[in-house]
Amino acid sequence: MIPFDQLPYRPCVGIVLVNPAGLVFLGQRTGGAEHVDAHHSWQMPQGGIDEGEEPLEAALRELYEETNVSSVEPLGEAPEWFAYDLPEPIAREAWKGRYRGQTQKWVAFRFTGEDGEIDIHRPGGGKHKPEFINWRWERLERTPRLIIPFKQPVYERVVSTFQPLIGRD
Repeated sequence: MIPFDQLPYRPCVGIVLVNPAGLVFLGQRTGGAEHVDAHHSWQMPQGGIDEGEEPLEAALRELYEETNVSSVEPLGEAPEWFAYDLPEPIAREAWKGRYRGQTQKWVAFRFTGEDGEIDIHRPGGGKHKPEFINWRWERLERTPRLIIPFKQPVYERVVSTFQPLIGRD
C-alpha cells in the first residue's frame, strides 16, 4: 500500500454561485453524517474534472448536475489550485485509496435565473443522484464556519479570493 502522504490529489472544481444580492449558494450534503455534525454539513457545489475537460467546463457541468442551474455568467476564477487532505480513513474509503484529498480550481458565477430553477431533488433535469438535502443563500464570509473542518482552510482562501468580486449592496 502506498503511504498516505505520497498519494496524489484528485483534480476537482469548486463553484461559487452568487445571486443578485451577493449571497452564495450552499447545499447541505446528503449522507456523511458519521463524519460530520449537521452544522458542518454545508458546502458549495464541487466535483471531479473528467479526462480532457477544462475546469470551466467541469464547473458548468457539476453545477448543473448538482443544482439544475444553467443560468449563469462567469465572474472569475481563482488564479491557483487549492488543495486539502481528507482524514486518511475517509480518503481510503471514498476513493478506494487512490487519492489523499482534492486539488480544486475554484470558479465563480453570477446566477442570472430565478430561485425556482434550483432543484436539488432532481438535479441535472432528474438525470443525477441528489447530493444535497437542503440549500440556502449565505454570506460568503460565513461559509468557512459551515463547512467540514478539514475543508475550512480552502474555504478561507475562497473567501479572500472571491469576496472582492462579489461585493454586497
